[in-house]
Amino acid sequence: MTPTPPPRASVVTAALARDRLGVRAVVFFVMSGIAPLTVVAGAIPTAYAVTGMASIPAAFLVVAILLALFSVGYVAMARNVKNAGAFYAFIARGLGRAVGVGGAAVAVVAYNLLQVALYGAFGPIAASYAADKFGIHAQWWTWSLGAWAVVTVLGIMRVEVTGRILAVLLSMELLVTIALTLEGLRHPAGHHISVASLEPTKLAVHGVGAALAVAILGFVGFEGAAVLTEEARHPRRTVAIATYLSLGLIALVYAGASWAMAVHYGDATVVGVAQEQGPGMVFALGGRFLSSAGQTLYITSLFAAMLAFHSFVGRYMYALGREGVLPRVLSHTSRKGSPKVASAMQSALGFAVIVVYAIEGWNPLVNLFFWLGTTGAFGILLLITVTSIAVVTYFARHNSAESLWHRSVAPVITFVLLVMVTWLVITNYATLLGVPPGSAAARWLPGIYYIAAVVGIAWGLILKGTKPDVYKAIGWGADAAVVNNKPFAHLDPHWASPNTEV
Repeated sequence: MTPTPPPRASVVTAALARDRLGVRAVVFFVMSGIAPLTVVAGAIPTAYAVTGMASIPAAFLVVAILLALFSVGYVAMARNVKNAGAFYAFIARGLGRAVGVGGAAVAVVAYNLLQVALYGAFGPIAASYAADKFGIHAQWWTWSLGAWAVVTVLGIMRVEVTGRILAVLLSMELLVTIALTLEGLRHPAGHHISVASLEPTKLAVHGVGAALAVAILGFVGFEGAAVLTEEARHPRRTVAIATYLSLGLIALVYAGASWAMAVHYGDATVVGVAQEQGPGMVFALGGRFLSSAGQTLYITSLFAAMLAFHSFVGRYMYALGREGVLPRVLSHTSRKGSPKVASAMQSALGFAVIVVYAIEGWNPLVNLFFWLGTTGAFGILLLITVTSIAVVTYFARHNSAESLWHRSVAPVITFVLLVMVTWLVITNYATLLGVPPGSAAARWLPGIYYIAAVVGIAWGLILKGTKPDVYKAIGWGADAAVVNNKPFAHLDPHWASPNTEV
């Protein structure tokens, strides 16, 4: 039988704002985290340059299909397990509480890396833009700190206010990206529109690993709808629609933009152009107005992504604090329903990273944005892979109205494919970072997740022995209500049984 959740408390010390976000708002949060123009202008030229392949559009289409398959089980799990911790809760309920805490550690590291890495791109790009357009000359870190201050304030405001800001920024970003794509297709090389770069068969060459790696890392953030499930209106419907809609929309944007580049510059020369021009090749697709608008919105795209990932990080930390896995103070919310303490902690981390990089003189674009951003995205790939098998084990133990396709077939297929993609990313990690094979960065950056997972699992086992009430509440989210700083321990015997542990 499906376990009965613990009774709700009459007084809950902290809770996120409920019934605030509809499908459109959740889509804007998710799409902003993905940062489409940042990927189009940054990741796609990089993919062409480092792989030497013209079939990058096909790679995005293949990855979109794979992630759509993953979403079948992911959305089914979200319908049955409502928790702002998303991956953490899904893994805990599917593979066991200790493993879930290990997943939580990986998620916290990954989302924090993604968020702080964006300061490394925003600062230098904003500094260059201000100097070029307005003659204002300032160090990169001054711009990063300015963005940090705004994100810090917005992070503790009502979630729908953040959603409206993201909606405006994302709408303009998508309009310009689509316009640049259409302009590229309107002016094809040799006056002929080729579809060769869209053919999946073209991927069967050396370098496909790096191509798929860049493509799948570009989709990171699409999974964010489940993080907002507790604040969504009609969460069962909202999360599903928002996930599939975001995935479909971003697949069209990525495949369309990368195809437009191949068409405009020519399949035979697009790689060389990417190696020479980088992001400039995207803005050159349009005329002066579109180019200028694109460069401006490139900056707002980075800001929107910072704000979205700040929200994701805050809610993960909140979920862990609420259940006692991390200090309970993280579960404190503002009167407006935002996770104020968790948000403040993430802001403190962002501030510290900016200051350290500024003092040490480290390259913010390479060592902060590119290295840490890539590593953060890799952590999400690991979580997606583990969650796929967690879906299978969860539904194997619990009765559910979900179909066999949702609870077993699709997740198993996804797990096998994602393991293959994960291996491709690991073996091409040096290429992704732009460092020589075997370098320390290529070994240690992905290795932090093994450390995080081991530490998380060990902490979960310590909680099992020292704080059994806290341990039993892991993964229950809002149903593990907190009263007088102690969660209810009256969980369903089936779920509390050691036999359910993996």
